[in-house]
Amino acid sequence: MNKIKFNSPVVLCFALLSAGALAASYLTGGRSDILLFSVYKGSFTDPLFYVRLFTHVLGHAGISHYCNNMILILLVGPLLEEKYGSGRIAGIIATVAFITGVVHILLPGNTVLLGASGVVFAFILLSSVTGSGKGIPLTTVIVALIYITQQVYEGVAMADNISQLTHIIGGTIGAVYGLSMKRK
Repeated sequence: MNKIKFNSPVVLCFALLSAGALAASYLTGGRSDILLFSVYKGSFTDPLFYVRLFTHVLGHAGISHYCNNMILILLVGPLLEEKYGSGRIAGIIATVAFITGVVHILLPGNTVLLGASGVVFAFILLSSVTGSGKGIPLTTVIVALIYITQQVYEGVAMADNISQLTHIIGGTIGAVYGLSMKRK
């Protein structure tokens, strides 16, 4: 009989921590999201301000938001973690979280950012580069064009609460990381 294997520690822990953040959000009526799992303009003297720059990727606006992100992360993430290692995948997640958090703080307005969509798009673009030979694969170019076009269109044409800029930043980080690893 085959045993179930803990095959991707960073990705699995990320999904479990995000599930815990979602449970905490439901139990506290969303107060935990404001305290720990979202980024917004706040006081630089608040130590949690700096924590939230990394933990906002664990928060989600509801079960549907969580499921949509985790299905993709759990589908693509283990393959990437096997290829690049747990430390590098954790580094990509932390980099996406920090950069998208800082960019969000610097933008005008007073909105809240939470969710792992930037990580999802980093993984999508990273996976399109992974496993290919020399040069930039045509599939990467096509995925990037479709993805960027969709995000720009939705950012201009739709009035929603989705941060297309976070998706673009995450995708860019994934693509740049993947291409830089190919050169090594």
